[in-house]
Amino acid sequence: MKALAWAGSAGYLLVVGLLVGGAPRASGTAHGVGALLAVSLLVGVLRRTPLSALAMALFGSTAVVAGTPSSVPQSLAASYQGQFLSYLAVDLVLGFIVANCARRASTVAVAVSFVVQLVVIGLYAHGDSLTVNGVIALLAMAASCVAGLLIRERREHAVALRSQEVAEAVTAERLRIARELHDMVAHSIGIIAIQAGVGNRVIQTQPAEARAALSAIEATSRETLSGLRRTLVSLRQADRGEASLRESSLAPAPGLADIERLVAATMDAGVRVDLRRSGDQRPLPADIDLSAYRIVQEALTNVVRHAGTGRCRVAIDYGNEELSVEVIDDGRGATGNGSAHGFGIVGMRERVGLLGGRLSAGPRPGGGFRVAARLPLPAPVTVAAEVR
Repeated sequence: MKALAWAGSAGYLLVVGLLVGGAPRASGTAHGVGALLAVSLLVGVLRRTPLSALAMALFGSTAVVAGTPSSVPQSLAASYQGQFLSYLAVDLVLGFIVANCARRASTVAVAVSFVVQLVVIGLYAHGDSLTVNGVIALLAMAASCVAGLLIRERREHAVALRSQEVAEAVTAERLRIARELHDMVAHSIGIIAIQAGVGNRVIQTQPAEARAALSAIEATSRETLSGLRRTLVSLRQADRGEASLRESSLAPAPGLADIERLVAATMDAGVRVDLRRSGDQRPLPADIDLSAYRIVQEALTNVVRHAGTGRCRVAIDYGNEELSVEVIDDGRGATGNGSAHGFGIVGMRERVGLLGGRLSAGPRPGGGFRVAARLPLPAPVTVAAEVR
């Protein structure tokens, strides 16, 4: 690309040289139009170093104006009127700089261009032509700068809107996780209350039953406390006022035990799912179990909506230290950074990040899309041995 850019700049200078020295009988208008068309050769330089492109365009346009002979068979005013068309090329470059470069660089570029054009027009235009060409040059430059500013503002507005959408999606996902954690905590506290009541009633008559109830209380409370510790720091920044306004169902949260039902629903949608489980299948902490289920659910939803394929594979591995979840399809994959899947990937990353895990989601080298999550598992809860 660099060699192509400099080749274009060399071609531009060559064309300017031909216009100035190789076409002495051509009219000023022909010279101006030729210089205007020749600026297309500077596209490569313009993308890499816009200010260098502006300097070359100013040099070439000034050379065309100064080097065009005045002995052509037409009036002097008309000749110079056509020559100044070459400065429209400078205005095009200037509009690009205003739209894409820093404001200080844009201001300097506009000031330099304005001074150069004003000086050249003052030297080479005469009489009524001086006023006409000065006004035209000023209007053309103003139009290019306004167009550049509009493009810049539109782009900045689009970036701001996108950032706001992503922030709102992250906040909504945090609030959804908070609601689901509410279900988990309410369920755990309910179990603790029941077991505490049982232990209180039988502690005198059935010590073994009381010890079992206390063991269940210990295990449940430790799992709940572990889940709260992993999410409290991230969730307390969410908008609690907004969260209080949103009601949600208090139905039990789903987990990996419900994957078969999710697979069946996906098959009803026309996508065959190959479900594979490995490792020591065992009960998991509620927040990890729920997040793994939601990740598989979102990935399968993306397969149905975006992949354009009739099959996919879901692999769940119960490791000793982490839970691995992987969803692979052989469909169309995604473009760019996965934005074709909307905010689904954002939600997955938020869930995995809250649990201290890792997520990779993107197109596969051989085609299709892959979502893989690794969620660390807490150390198993050990209950003190019974003292006889």
